Amino acid sequence: MYKLVKVKGVVRIPPEKFGRPLEEVAWEELRKEYEGVLTTNAGLVVAILDVKVSEYGKIIHGDGATYHDVEFTALTFDPFLKEVVEGEVLNVTESGLFLDLGPLDGFIYIGQVSDERVEYDASRQALILKGGKKMIERGDVVRARIYNIGLQPGKGLRIQLTMRQVGLGKVEEGE
Repeated sequence: MYKLVKVKGVVRIPPEKFGRPLEEVAWEELRKEYEGVLTTNAGLVVAILDVKVSEYGKIIHGDGATYHDVEFTALTFDPFLKEVVEGEVLNVTESGLFLDLGPLDGFIYIGQVSDERVEYDASRQALILKGGKKMIERGDVVRARIYNIGLQPGKGLRIQLTMRQVGLGKVEEGE
């Protein structure tokens, strides 16, 4: 789920950027500091939106930069358990499917693809369901439910999905 989060804080403006418009520099510094960062309260920060920065700053002894109060809006991606998502299949492997969920990827283990029998076809790089009548391959769009979200050290969030419920699975044309 995407959220808009209002944040109040302080932004550091380095001296080499003093001649430029304050709001533009503050935006650059906030983007550098926050975009792509995983936070505990709001999820993954995707983008910094509107920025309001105080024109009055403070100088700290020994640091030539100025520090300004700032308010900004952050667009975050914060998936939650049991959320239904749609994504394009990025890769099909023997162990399952990797999905593009936007800012993050998700994974569906082969045992969570369907209640039917599922086989991996290496020649097509596809999963074959129910005796070859249905197939999931790279580029297909699927609907799945999040059943586990975990933090992988150094890699960020790991999102595990299932398609073993009614209404989930490959999205057919016209759905």
